[in-house]
Amino acid sequence: MSNIIKAPTPGVTRKLGERIGRLLRAGDVVLLSGELGAGKTVLAQGIGRGLGVTDPIKSSSFVIMNEYEGATLRLYHADLYRLEDPEQVAELALDELAEKGVLVVEWPERAPNEMPLEHLLARLAYDGAKARTIEIEGVGARYEALARRAEPKSK
Repeated sequence: MSNIIKAPTPGVTRKLGERIGRLLRAGDVVLLSGELGAGKTVLAQGIGRGLGVTDPIKSSSFVIMNEYEGATLRLYHADLYRLEDPEQVAELALDELAEKGVLVVEWPERAPNEMPLEHLLARLAYDGAKARTIEIEGVGARYEALARRAEPKSK
């Protein structure tokens, strides 16, 4: 089950992330896929905001994993763009981290065999110069429900 959401501005992308972040609980996994500049980090920033993270969330060039303290949950933000060997992801023990908080992974396609089978997947794509489309897909019953609840009420 998937929903396609139009995001004409980064603010709309961030608001969607906030809505998703407020729905998440410990153990949840969100995968963010899309080309460079498609808005993955902006969506992650919104998720962090929804979790109550006050520190700036950024896409780091050299660190694969960043941790942020939220109001009630810790956010684990992995950016696999610079990953050279998918086995490096196995060393991160993402499944164990997800149990302790919320795991958000940018570029999950860099290590597909290391991603949890059940997850919320956001595919971001360009839709014009600044606009984006965001396809939200839930894989597994919990995440299918999350995908439905994440969709904006007004269309």
